[in-house]
Amino acid sequence: MASDAVIVDDIHIAGDVSAGGLAVPADASIEDKHIAASAAIERYKMAQDATAPFSVPLLSFRVWNNLGSLLPSTPASDDLGIVGGAFATASPVISSGDLKAAGATTRYARAIYQIPPEYDAFATVQIVCHAGMNTTVADNSATLDVECYRSDRDGSMSADLATTAAQSINSLTFADKTFAVTSTAMRGGAILDLRLTVAVNDAATGTAVIAMVGAVEVQCDIRA
Repeated sequence: MASDAVIVDDIHIAGDVSAGGLAVPADASIEDKHIAASAAIERYKMAQDATAPFSVPLLSFRVWNNLGSLLPSTPASDDLGIVGGAFATASPVISSGDLKAAGATTRYARAIYQIPPEYDAFATVQIVCHAGMNTTVADNSATLDVECYRSDRDGSMSADLATTAAQSINSLTFADKTFAVTSTAMRGGAILDLRLTVAVNDAATGTAVIAMVGAVEVQCDIRA
């Protein structure tokens, strides 16, 4: 009867090797240290990291119909504002301003964002905003909507790729609001034109009614 042989030293075989059978080692037996730096492994063979978060800096948002202008520190007209907060005390937020008793009011902010190069082409893309109300909820409604257009790099744009409808943010407890994005033609490096729409409808005359967005992320599947 044949018996197993255990070889504890290195073996160099100059010729061909044939075997009647081959036991495949466990998945973890090939580690990073076993792969040469020159291996040039193609990205699509790497493990996918699902919905990896990439921040859209709040300071990158601008006046939606005048991209040459920064968001005002005091929201006005149809523009959301950027509230800096005291350093080491309060973080910046995008704000609707106080809209108590203002009736139905809609304000916007716009940013340009580039999809990271490690994005897994045509895989999941979504925009997540952390938002809610400050001081008092609106007596009627407060919603957040996201529009997302992809630049065709020649001055033209795709259709709106965001498929999720406006969502309520009428709560003093901030929460993530996720907006799905059609990604059938999306690749790493794609340039997205994003617009936030905050709509508040309040008729009361009490304390401040302020809608706020504290963070914006593009989450996408990557291979890196």
